[in-house]
Amino acid sequence: MARVLDGTAIAAEIKAEVRAEVDRLALQGIRPGLAAVLVGHVPASEIYVRSKVKTCEALGLFSELITPPETVTTEEMLALVHELNARQDIDGILIQLPLPAQVQAKLLLEAVSPDKDVDGFHPVSVGRLQTGQPGLVPCTAAGIIEILKRSQLPIAGQNAVVVGRSDIVGKPTAILLLAENATVTVCHSRTRDLPSFTRRADILVVAIGKPALVTADMVKPGVTILDAGINRVTDRAEFDRYFAGDARREELFLQKGSTIVGDVHPNAFALAGAYTPVPGGIGPLTIAMLMANTVRAAKLRRGLPV
Repeated sequence: MARVLDGTAIAAEIKAEVRAEVDRLALQGIRPGLAAVLVGHVPASEIYVRSKVKTCEALGLFSELITPPETVTTEEMLALVHELNARQDIDGILIQLPLPAQVQAKLLLEAVSPDKDVDGFHPVSVGRLQTGQPGLVPCTAAGIIEILKRSQLPIAGQNAVVVGRSDIVGKPTAILLLAENATVTVCHSRTRDLPSFTRRADILVVAIGKPALVTADMVKPGVTILDAGINRVTDRAEFDRYFAGDARREELFLQKGSTIVGDVHPNAFALAGAYTPVPGGIGPLTIAMLMANTVRAAKLRRGLPV
């Protein structure tokens, strides 16, 4: 029977370690701080950012939620970022995406000091990751590696296939797997004969944003599947394609009118040696790793060992 990799439990472990590290830093008069910038009123973003702020409070980090209006300009946002870059009580700056159309997101993200780039998106952060230097790594990618390591699943020498090449998940995950001595193949929307690659994977990371793209006939028995997809299902026919016979999931679907499916079809999990469920797999690690990155940034900025 496939082993379920409980991301919620692993995230709780990481948060407990962050809390202990925050307490140790407090003895030196240091309290790591995170500034979260949320523009306008996007309900999903509001829920997500407030969850991050709440987690900061629970772990003893300082947090500040900044909410510019929907009409904010690029120049006003740049001024805010420059102010946050200069503040000594702020170690991490998080700019929640998406931003309004009039704001130049790329320009803004590159204005964040690399030393406070807790999302790991800045070109300097990417360069540090690529060259193996200490720095801040994109949270979801870092969480995927933590799941593998903390579950005592081998990485070195394994054939790892990453489906998806985004700057946020796919590319950094591939680099991190390489650093752990896996043999890595990156596939994407233009890959021809995708199943011929996924069937060779010992570790299969899927982060391409297409619901249930990878099906049972595309994986080999015993594979470790890490599903980073989050796709909302509201149509009954679509639900039946993915979850027919899952009584518990159907009950929740009928109550809420929706459910979540990853980028891997649930029928593939039966063949896996281990897999991350959706929800409850990789998702919880993202916020946990954001907290860990904030503490890491605080230590790096002060020349403390990490």
